[in-house]
Amino acid sequence: MTLENLLAIKRLQAHEADRVSILKLLDAAERNLQDARHEEISADNRFDMAYKCIMQCAMVGLWANGFRTATSQPGHHQTAIQCLHLTMQISQDDIIVLDALRRQRNVVDYEGDMVSEATLIACVEQANALLEKTRAWLAVNRRNLI
Repeated sequence: MTLENLLAIKRLQAHEADRVSILKLLDAAERNLQDARHEEISADNRFDMAYKCIMQCAMVGLWANGFRTATSQPGHHQTAIQCLHLTMQISQDDIIVLDALRRQRNVVDYEGDMVSEATLIACVEQANALLEKTRAWLAVNRRNLI
């Protein structure tokens, strides 16, 4: 599957991102990650903030490649995460972990389950790693956007 295939089946839409919008989204991802580290906030909300950072990084990857998810379609979070290999060459092993966090986020949001400390830590670590990889990928591949 390519990004163009996903565009053809309407899982993605064409999107022209500029430097300002990319930097705004990166700043938002950084703020969410910083907030996720505040121990006085509940684990569920910290997890949600770290997950939001992951999604914002996935969006940056799509935007930088001229696409965005079709948010009117179900599964747009899954699409964004699974496109990370195509957008920023994130490893399949990392994508498997990120997708597991996405599924855990759904359980927390839609079934009311609590987040374990181990899951929270994993989400914060994955968000931090993905934010670093996103910045590094942009610096090498899309310098005009940072």
